[in-house]
Amino acid sequence: MADAVARGRSNQRSRTRKDLLAAANRLLETGRTPTLDEVAAEAMVSRATAYRYFSGIDDLLVEAGLDVAMPDETLFAGDDDGDTIERLLRADAAVADMIRANEPALRTMLIHSLQRGLAGDDVLPNRQNRRTPLIEAALAPVRAEMAPARHRQLVRALALVIGTEARIAFKDVLQLEDSEADSVRAWMIRSLVQAALQD
Repeated sequence: MADAVARGRSNQRSRTRKDLLAAANRLLETGRTPTLDEVAAEAMVSRATAYRYFSGIDDLLVEAGLDVAMPDETLFAGDDDGDTIERLLRADAAVADMIRANEPALRTMLIHSLQRGLAGDDVLPNRQNRRTPLIEAALAPVRAEMAPARHRQLVRALALVIGTEARIAFKDVLQLEDSEADSVRAWMIRSLVQAALQD
């Protein structure tokens, strides 16, 4: 019972954060830069709540733009079958293209996220989890072939490969060109899926 309540609260916090991002994007579509108070009102939350999730309007607007740019599960709309690895490679390529097009904003978002982590706030989500729904959509054709625990483990492992953090490790730490990084990620994706399906 306590676990269910905790999950419910966590889901509510994620929804509130997502509502703030969506509200910011709606206001940006009007052609002007909103204040945090205006975003809070649009999201139907208090100003204090908005400040709990975002340190200021700049922090919020940087992530709001990325929220729109990130590919989501609609990448597979109307496509309920196909090779799982190819679907994951398509998802990875779409995310990689988005990262390359928005790298300065993504790095800024990571700075804000790391600062919140340093502040010790482990109750509210520091970031929106956009990659998991995309990965789960890519894995949909083989979902029934895996035990729930195995599926969950595969999704989590793939989330370390597909996304901004992997890009930074490949570029900043390993100093790889994009083509080589793409090749390594593709190998990792294939290896993870094959291992999960063999088990």
